[in-house]
Amino acid sequence: MTLHGASSLWSSPRRSPRGMCSLMTVLAALLTTTNAFPFLFPRVQPRINWTQPELAEWVIEEQPRSIHPHLELTHHPNRTNSEPSDSDAEFLERLRAIKTNRTATGRMLWYDAAAGDGLVYPPFVDKALKLLNLKQVAYEIENSVMSKVTCTACKAGAGMLQHQIQSGKSDEEIMRLIAEYCTNLNIQSARVCQGVSQLFGSELIYVLKRVNLTPDELCSFVIGDGCSDVYNPYHEWEVIFPPVPKPPRLADLPIPLEAAPFFKVLHISDTHYDPHYVEGSNAECNEPLCCRLSSGRPANPNAAAGKWGDYRKCDTPKRTVDNMLAHIAETHKDIDYILWTGDLPPHDVWNQTKEENLAIIKETVKQMVEKFPGIPIFPALGNHESAPVNSFPPPYVNQVDISINWLYDELDNQWRRWLPQSVSHTVRRGAFYSVLVRPGFRIISMNMNYCNNKNWWLLLNSTDPATELQWFIYELQSAEFSNEKVHVIGHIPPGHSDCLKVWSRNFYKIISRYESTITAQFYGHTHYDEFEMFYDPHDLNHPNSIAYIGPSVSPYYDLNPGYRIYYVDGDHDSTTRLVIDHESWIMNLKEANLYGYPIWYKLYTARAAFNMKALRPSDWHNLLNDLTNNQELFELYYKYYWKNSPARPTCDAECKKRMICDCKSGRSHDRKHFCTDVESKIDEESSKSWKSWFYRGLSNSGEQTPEEGSNSNTETTTDNNNWGSMDFIIVNVGG
Repeated sequence: MTLHGASSLWSSPRRSPRGMCSLMTVLAALLTTTNAFPFLFPRVQPRINWTQPELAEWVIEEQPRSIHPHLELTHHPNRTNSEPSDSDAEFLERLRAIKTNRTATGRMLWYDAAAGDGLVYPPFVDKALKLLNLKQVAYEIENSVMSKVTCTACKAGAGMLQHQIQSGKSDEEIMRLIAEYCTNLNIQSARVCQGVSQLFGSELIYVLKRVNLTPDELCSFVIGDGCSDVYNPYHEWEVIFPPVPKPPRLADLPIPLEAAPFFKVLHISDTHYDPHYVEGSNAECNEPLCCRLSSGRPANPNAAAGKWGDYRKCDTPKRTVDNMLAHIAETHKDIDYILWTGDLPPHDVWNQTKEENLAIIKETVKQMVEKFPGIPIFPALGNHESAPVNSFPPPYVNQVDISINWLYDELDNQWRRWLPQSVSHTVRRGAFYSVLVRPGFRIISMNMNYCNNKNWWLLLNSTDPATELQWFIYELQSAEFSNEKVHVIGHIPPGHSDCLKVWSRNFYKIISRYESTITAQFYGHTHYDEFEMFYDPHDLNHPNSIAYIGPSVSPYYDLNPGYRIYYVDGDHDSTTRLVIDHESWIMNLKEANLYGYPIWYKLYTARAAFNMKALRPSDWHNLLNDLTNNQELFELYYKYYWKNSPARPTCDAECKKRMICDCKSGRSHDRKHFCTDVESKIDEESSKSWKSWFYRGLSNSGEQTPEEGSNSNTETTTDNNNWGSMDFIIVNVGG
C-alpha cells in the first residue's frame, strides 16, 4: 500500500541536527545562473544502466541470540522512597520563580542582508537569491521544515547534477563547480564550501550515477510529504510477518503497582562533544559550528563563547561533559543501567574525518566507563558518528573505500565492554542488537540510520537495509513466544521527518503487531524534551505505544544541556515493564556562564507536572487532548520542550498545531492522517479567542456613556483611539 503524502501544510516543524544544508542550497543556486532549464523536468527519462544490488545472504534464524540475563541486580540501601513521582515543594517554588524570556528568535547560518548586517550581493546573485530564496531553503533543510520552496530547490539541484553527470563532466569538475558557487553566493565560508563539496559531493555523484530516478522521484524520496508523494516502485516494499495470530489486545494496560521494585535508568543523548571548543572565541561566526579558535575573534564581548557552552551554534565543551557525568555519578548513585542514544561528534560536518570521529567515540566511551564502573550501558548509533555525516552504506556496499565496516567494527570493540559476545555479529553487520536484560525483559537497539532520508546510499535500494526490520520482527516474535517484554532504543525517532516514509510505515506496522510485547521506546536526535505516540493503524482511538525522546546534552542551539531519568517497573510477579515516571534534569547555561559554575537541577517529573495517573500510552493520549484544549498546560509543556531555555521563541497557534502533531505522528510524512482533528480544534480555539477579544473591545467601548467620557479628556481620547484601532482591524479583515 502506498501512503499518499500531503502538501507542505503537513510538513514537520522540527529542527534536527544539520549536515547537508549547504550542499542542497548551492545545488539550487547553480540552476539560477545557467541556461540549462530544459533538463529540470525532462519528459523523456534518459536510460541509465542500473542493476538491483545483490543482497548478502544472511539467515536470521541461524544467528546466536542473547538468552541469559545480562543485568545483575544491585541492592541500593539509599532507596527509601519507592514512589519516585512525589513532588518537591521547594522545587515547585523554584519553578514559579523562574522568569521566562520569549523575545529571542532562532539564528540563521548567515547574517540577514535585509536586517542591515552589511552584506551586499552582486545584481545577478541577488536575482538568484530572490528566484529560489536560498536562505529560506537553507533554513528549512537545516531545521527539517520542508516546504514547496525547498522542494523546488531540491528538484533544481538534482536536475543540475544529473545534467552535469550526463554531459560527461568529471567528479572533480562538478565538485569544483559546487564549491565555487557556494563561495561566490556567500552561502558559507570558502572552507565550509570546499569541505562540503568534497565530503558530500563525491558520495552523491557516485549514487546518482547508479540510479535511474527523475528529480521528482529523488526529492520525494528525500523530502517526503513536503514534496508530494511520487510513486516509485524501487522504493515501495513491505516486511513479512510470521503466520502467528496477534494476541488479543487489552482495553487498557494495567497501572504499575505502587511501592513495587523498580529500575532507575539514565538516558543520555546527543552529547556532541567538541574537543576544539574555546572559551572566549567567536560564538557568532558565519558557519554551521562556532566557538572555536578557527571561528575568529568575537566582534564584541557579547559575541564571545561562554565558559560552559553557548546558546548559539556551539557544541559541548569537555568541561561541561565532565561536570555533568560527575554530577550524575554523585547525585544518582543507584542507577541500574544507562541508555545512550548516540550523536557523539560535533556539528563541524564540513571537515570531519573517520579518524577524528573514532577518536571522539573512544574518548567518550572512556569517560562513561570511568564515571559509571560496573553499570551496564546500552548504546544506539547516531547519525553523526559516520564521516561524512548521515553516510551509512548498507552491507551490499562492500568496497573498501566506501564500506561502513570501519565504524561498525570499532563500535563492536567499544560496546563489548557492556554487551554480551552474542550480539557481535549483528553489531558488525548493521550496528543493531538484542540483549536479554533480566528474565522476561529485553532491550533491542535499532540502527535508525537505515531510515535516514539524508543517507544517500538508500537511493540505490531502500528495501529493508541490512535486513534490520525483518530481524527486528524475528526478535519480537521470539520475545512474544518467551513472554518477554521489550524496550526499543534508537537515535532518530521513527515519526520524525528525517525518517524515510516507507521505512517508518513498516516500522509502525511492526509496533502495532507487537504492541503487547513492546512496552516503551527511547530515542534522541531532535535535542528537545518531547515524545511520540503510536496508534493502531486501523483505529486511531487506540494508542498502543509511546516513544520517549530524550533531551540533548548539547546546547546546540538555543537550548540548555539536559538528561533524563526513568523509573521502570522492576522485577516482581505483576511487573508491566512500563515506565512508571520520568524526570528531566537540566543546567541553566546562562546562570552557569554568569556565575562561573553550573548547577544541575530537576526541571520536572512527568506525572506531577502534567497531573498524570500513569505513563501508559492511553495516559499520554489523554495528555495530548489536554494540551490541545488547555493553553496554560501547553505553555508549561512548551517550556519543558525547550528545557526552560531563555532563548526559546514564542509559540503561536501554528506553532502549537505543529508541536502537538509532532507528538501524535509516530509515522513520518503522514501528518494529514493524524493531525486534522488536532488542527481544527486549535483553529477553533484560536478563532474563539480572537472573536472574544474583538467583541469584548466592542462591548467595553459601547458601555461608556458620554457623561462618563466627559469627566476626563484623557479617557475620552483613549476611547477614541480604541475605536480607531478597531476600525483599522475591521477594514483589514474585510479586505
